[in-house]
Amino acid sequence: MKELSVYPVIHQQSVAWGDMDAFGHVNNVQYYRYMESARIAYLMALNIFDQEILTVVASSQCKYLRPVFYPDVLHIGARIEELRNSAFRMHYVLWSESQNQMIATGEAVMVCVDKVTSNKRNIPDSIRQKIIQLEENVGHQLILGPSS
Repeated sequence: MKELSVYPVIHQQSVAWGDMDAFGHVNNVQYYRYMESARIAYLMALNIFDQEILTVVASSQCKYLRPVFYPDVLHIGARIEELRNSAFRMHYVLWSESQNQMIATGEAVMVCVDKVTSNKRNIPDSIRQKIIQLEENVGHQLILGPSS
């Protein structure tokens, strides 16, 4: 699991029987739910829910590498790859305990909006600094991208 060492937030997810589909493996939709849980854990580490902003998913993707089966426990690493003015790009790695390997990767672009008006808004400086600190704590270098 050394691949997870550069992810400041690692969410542990037990695979439930109901996560599987008719083909006997975890349904592809579940991967997005697993990544969402890791994303929420990351956002909670930032105390972002106490701010005057919300984050909305602008885009997301998942690359499925291996099927997952019940029972298993996944470790989902979450980090921010790129920091923009009002958005950030997150990256995820999903690691299977039973297979002892990476089973999927994913990304999501999150945009900050005002809680009241829903207009796009810059990331507050306090949140920006927490992101930089979280990423630096695991030796991960952020990309400072163009404004969004």
